[in-house]
Amino acid sequence: MTFKLERDIVFFDIEATGLNVIKDRIVQIALIKYPKNGSDAVEMTHLVNPAMPISEEAMAVHGITPDMVRNKPTFQQLAPEIFEFIGNADLAGYNSDRYDIPMLLEEFARSGINLDMNIRKTLDVQKIFYKMEPRTLTAAYRLYCQKEIENAHDALADVRATVDVLKGMIKRYDGVDYVDGDGFTHPAPISSDLAKVSEFTGDARTIDVTQKLKYDNKGNIVFNFGKYQGQSVLDVVLKDKQYYNWILNKDFSVQVKQTIKKIVDDYYKQQKQGNL
Repeated sequence: MTFKLERDIVFFDIEATGLNVIKDRIVQIALIKYPKNGSDAVEMTHLVNPAMPISEEAMAVHGITPDMVRNKPTFQQLAPEIFEFIGNADLAGYNSDRYDIPMLLEEFARSGINLDMNIRKTLDVQKIFYKMEPRTLTAAYRLYCQKEIENAHDALADVRATVDVLKGMIKRYDGVDYVDGDGFTHPAPISSDLAKVSEFTGDARTIDVTQKLKYDNKGNIVFNFGKYQGQSVLDVVLKDKQYYNWILNKDFSVQVKQTIKKIVDDYYKQQKQGNL
């Protein structure tokens, strides 16, 4: 199957020291890039020295031990190569919106690199699965590919399986209707046109991949957590500078911090120019 692409797309998967996207570190990353011109996909995979302990729970899942990464390059050393590989491509994966992308953004930020998410789409294959057939990746592979994943929780094996699952989903659901949360039936836009699939799985109201910020019904950026949930970010940070500083200094994603800082900077810029 050939994907219909508006731009290059990179499917990727990471294994890490733990599940905290802010504090934990990547120990393995695998990427498969599909060029929009239809040429052959290109793969990249690296074991990464996280420069911190790997939790026992994480090792039990992916099997990567400290000895395996002790002499490997750090993410900071690999960051320029990975950043160049991704380029301006869209990003895709399995549970990537909530885990892989936020962790990747944090790793790039610590390396002094800004992976701009405003110029690219994301496609979380898990969201298709959860909308249509809620299961794990292993069960998804079994259902859509009629076989078992070999070396599950190895990053490259998992990302290959994710691509195969997506292809199986397209074959199964192209032209099929689905019922939304309100009980209405719609045609599921699951086809080789991955931009449409991304729109189907995404939430246009969400600002950042950790879902801490979103648009309200009037198009204002509001908090999606905490004591100010549903309130305008600009209104809150102007009246509660302590809360603003707390966010900038706590374990929020770099994307959240950059978004809020830009809102504040734009406000004072407009004020200085006499536009407010």
